[in-house]
Amino acid sequence: MSSRLTMALPKGRNLQAAVKLLRKIGFSTLDFPEASRRLIFEDQDLEVDFLTLRDLDIPTYVEHGAADMGIVGKDILLEQQKDVYEPLDLKFGACRLVLAKPKDAPVISDAARLSHIRVATKFPRITTEYMIRKGIQVEVIKLYGSIELAPIVGLSEWIVDLVSSGRTLAENGLVEVEEIARATTRLIVNRASHKTKFDRVESMIDKLRVALVGQPRP
Repeated sequence: MSSRLTMALPKGRNLQAAVKLLRKIGFSTLDFPEASRRLIFEDQDLEVDFLTLRDLDIPTYVEHGAADMGIVGKDILLEQQKDVYEPLDLKFGACRLVLAKPKDAPVISDAARLSHIRVATKFPRITTEYMIRKGIQVEVIKLYGSIELAPIVGLSEWIVDLVSSGRTLAENGLVEVEEIARATTRLIVNRASHKTKFDRVESMIDKLRVALVGQPRP
């Protein structure tokens, strides 16, 4: 059985941070030109293939073994609940998942008395579970972008979305109500690959751990 590894990397804002970290552990020539449409990049010397994917797809590729390892945000892992091994917090891409509303929308104590409330989000599972814990009847409206627009045009009363500085919320007349979760980027591993390619996978994990904190695993 080949010990060659395949790692899935996220397109978008976290790609360059992932590449910077990988260069620290020996992938010195790794590069993903912005204009390139290639989806697979090979490091022949170190025997690793890199896939560039939408971050939402990475847990699926890893769970099903199309990729041995992947780098993806904790927010996506919480939402999708895929059966993958998660050995490392890679510390970059920090953000918060929050409940937000227009300034004059009902607060949580008032919302709990309503028959139901509409919440727009890219995270329907997390949102539904959160509202159930609060005792609020919720209609979750799944969107894929421009979440802040939903309350402005009357599609929803509240939103659940990722924020970093909170500037986008403020510019659209929204205020944060509560923080639901904090997320950073994580390393995930296919469970079968962890067994069948144990030495290669653990070597990669250890190198990344040293690059992150300067210490090998005890």
